Amino acid sequence: MKILLASNSPRRKELLKELGLDFEVVSVDCDEVFPADLDVEKIAGYLSELKSNFFRELKEDELLITADTIVALDDEILGKPNDEIHAREMLGKLSGKTHQVYTGITLKTSTKTITKTDVANVEFDEISEEEINFYISNYKPFDKAGSYGVQEWLGMAKIKNIEGSFYTIMGLPTHLVYSLLKNFQQGTS
Repeated sequence: MKILLASNSPRRKELLKELGLDFEVVSVDCDEVFPADLDVEKIAGYLSELKSNFFRELKEDELLITADTIVALDDEILGKPNDEIHAREMLGKLSGKTHQVYTGITLKTSTKTITKTDVANVEFDEISEEEINFYISNYKPFDKAGSYGVQEWLGMAKIKNIEGSFYTIMGLPTHLVYSLLKNFQQGTS
């Protein structure tokens, strides 16, 4: 079966490659909009499946993988920052608190669609204004939900505790992808 990854994320590409999978990167163009009354824990899965539905019709031998990650603090969604000011504001909110990272994945063939969401709790130490400025200046986290990458300096220096999968925070719950791919190949789910 030919695996297609619909993602521009270098991290997702890296993680799928590390799982030992051969895949082709494809693009999906869709507005990532969700219903205002949707529960926070369902948004990442909703957006992941939305992306898969905007892709062209799949051939019989193709399997599409889409994903979406959101960061939530007290039920407030912290998406990708618009600019440096927005990034500083988000990181200030996350400082000294525990937040949730939800990553939804969708695996889709011509006959079946499965969407699952994984969550991880992330606790940050206090982050000073100087540290926030250093991180933003050096790592430019404008393509990351919540304005940070767990695998970058801020994650290494300031995350005190993680409950859940590191890879979910990175943007792809590899354990779920592996399990679902195995089930697809065996014809179960």
